[in-house]
Amino acid sequence: MATKDEVLFCEVETRRHLDHVRELLHQIAFELIRRGEAHDASKFGEAEMHLYAESIPKLRDLTYGSEEYKAALAELGPALEHHYASNRHHPEHFADGINDMTLIDIIEMFADWKAACLKHNDGNLRKSIEINTKRFHIDAQLARIFQNTVAAMDK
Repeated sequence: MATKDEVLFCEVETRRHLDHVRELLHQIAFELIRRGEAHDASKFGEAEMHLYAESIPKLRDLTYGSEEYKAALAELGPALEHHYASNRHHPEHFADGINDMTLIDIIEMFADWKAACLKHNDGNLRKSIEINTKRFHIDAQLARIFQNTVAAMDK
């Protein structure tokens, strides 16, 4: 049986660990909040606004991933290139796509995918994950984590 000193030491060490975890989770939460406040701010700039204003109404009525959707997206051309270069939650921002992203980037990307589904008449996050798994060469483990997250969000 542990001595009183051993129990006290264990309690102090456990509380220290819990404080560290709490502090790290707060850092992550703060960064996610900051990302939420700044998300896609580049769309309001001159390099993107006018082309997005023309394209967004077209995209809403198209099925994500369809050939028509891809063609409408291509019309964004330089605005989309600027957008990807300015926003690190897009795999296109990085030379090696998702492999170069952080966990924070991936969480923001996932939230962006969910919100994008809400803009489309036939938006479906599960289907978007399937499409994006192929599009961005997402491995099976991360794709399953995304699907698990959808299930948890639907509860």
